[in-house]
Amino acid sequence: MDLEVSEMFKVLAVETRVRILDLLKTRGPLGAKEIARQMGITAAAASQHLKILRQSGLVRSERQGYWIPYAINEEALEKYRRQLTEVCTCGCQCPGKWQKQELEDADLEALKKYEKDLQEELKVVRQRIKEKSK
Repeated sequence: MDLEVSEMFKVLAVETRVRILDLLKTRGPLGAKEIARQMGITAAAASQHLKILRQSGLVRSERQGYWIPYAINEEALEKYRRQLTEVCTCGCQCPGKWQKQELEDADLEALKKYEKDLQEELKVVRQRIKEKSK
C-alpha cells in the first residue's frame, strides 16, 4: 500500500506503533503474542497496532503454519525516509549522519553517544546480512 506522507505520520503518531517498529528493527521478525509480551500490552492491542502497521505497508507478515511473524518492510521505511528528507529543514539531506562541522563541534560525550549509536546500527546491519545470506 502506498501511503501519503501525512497518512504515514498519522500511523506513526501513536508511540506504541513506533516502539513496535523499533522492537522489530532490533529483534527481527516476531509474533503478535511475543510483541505484546515484550511491549507490556495485551495481545489484542498488539494485534490492532500490527494490523494498522501492516495496512500502512510499514510491516509485513507471512503465515508460517500457525505462527504469523511480523517484520519491518525495509523498502517502505526507506521510501518514507526519503520523503521525509525532502521536507527536512536542517539541510542534512541524510538523516542519522552528522555533517563534518557537527563532528568537529561535538563534545566528547556527544561523540561517544554517536559512536555507540553507530555500533548498534552496525549490529542490526550485520544481523540483516546474516539473515539474508541464509
